[in-house]
Amino acid sequence: MTQPTSALEVITGSVRQRTARGMADAVSALVADGLLEAGSALPTVRALALAVGVNPATVAQAWQLLLRARVIETQGRRGSFVADVSEHQVISRFWQLAGRAGSHALDLSTGMPDSTLLPKLGPALRRVGAQHQVSSYLDRPVLPELEDHLRSSWAALFEPEAITIVNGALDAVDRVTNVLIRPGDHVLVENPTFPPLLDLFQLAGARVVGLPLDADGLKPEALERALRVRPAAIFLQPRAQNPTGIITTPTRIAALAAVLEGSPRTMVVEDDHQGDIASSPAVSLGTYLPERTVRIQSFSKSHGPDLRLAAVGGPATVIDPLTERMRLGPSWSSRLLQHVLVDMLTHDSTRRAVRRARTEYADRRTALVRALSARSVATTGTDGINLWVTVAREADALLLLASHGIGVAAGSPFFVAKDDTRHIRVTCGLVACDHEALADRIAEAASTPGRPGRSPRAVR
Repeated sequence: MTQPTSALEVITGSVRQRTARGMADAVSALVADGLLEAGSALPTVRALALAVGVNPATVAQAWQLLLRARVIETQGRRGSFVADVSEHQVISRFWQLAGRAGSHALDLSTGMPDSTLLPKLGPALRRVGAQHQVSSYLDRPVLPELEDHLRSSWAALFEPEAITIVNGALDAVDRVTNVLIRPGDHVLVENPTFPPLLDLFQLAGARVVGLPLDADGLKPEALERALRVRPAAIFLQPRAQNPTGIITTPTRIAALAAVLEGSPRTMVVEDDHQGDIASSPAVSLGTYLPERTVRIQSFSKSHGPDLRLAAVGGPATVIDPLTERMRLGPSWSSRLLQHVLVDMLTHDSTRRAVRRARTEYADRRTALVRALSARSVATTGTDGINLWVTVAREADALLLLASHGIGVAAGSPFFVAKDDTRHIRVTCGLVACDHEALADRIAEAASTPGRPGRSPRAVR
């Protein structure tokens, strides 16, 4: 009886060009033709490299191309498998978080800024429009005046070797991930963290390790233990951490930097997603490790989501490949919008508007935290437009709040792995009034099932 042909033999016999692209094309064709079925185990990188007669790095690059195209998937130590096309429809962590946004009378699930607190774009557009000239395809990707402003504002933290502009913080994380991470690499993140990060790392084939936080930020002892796996990178949110609102203190930054000194190949990526509306000062590991730190600063929450702009600065070994890769796609982020951003960052009226927003967000957070504390509801952190709330049962809390027309985000998508507590994330930055009434509703939802709660007031 003829033995079935192994995946190793099928792939080896189909490779015509022994390049990463050639091998990726061969595997993709085999999947399309049904010769490699969904769920089929793929050979290891080393086994295929030996059979084809190429360097294992070439196979790893081919696997990276196939992962990005979702032709294959990795399952950690179990290895790589042909992806099930039907699973492409599975809702990602991000859409678990955002998929029902807008379906409640009071929607506090989005993590979005209050549009009424954003500075007006109209005046800046008029000022820029009156003098804007058509750009050339060959112009620099970053306006010199914007780069000068960024370097000046970051000077107290560290001096990045190179800076570029991309289309928002998540675009920056995606592009940095493509430069730094290869399939099978370990990546360290805060636990909990922003769900789209976990989606991006999954697509990159990375092995994600979640690290616990305390009131001062990431725990140094947990980081020291995690460095044993020789991670390629650690991704952090040093202030207004999403979802917890925790601020990494300067003392903790110094302690983390000391630990990372022992892992010189681990890159640091920092996402300052709150930007100028954060109430705490910016801090950065780049102060101690400038040659290994990539900093991302978003302007979406402070100056407007539709600007779609974020700055990325760090070592040229990361920023230059990122910029070169952009040349094969969008080439640059809109210079018109960069002109608008420069105007807003330097114009007195806009700067005053951002300061007012920062103060208002801090006041709103304080008011809701105090109201919840008076009802014995536990929250974490001290900064940002989101509030991380401990509840007895996540599903019950979501359902009870939804029955009152209040939408909040489930906490579970934020965790790398299962946690022994339950949480919800409330976008407190959208709550301008009625904090006591809202606290009544949240306290009722957070309490243990069957525990009598106070009679809630109506939330307008």
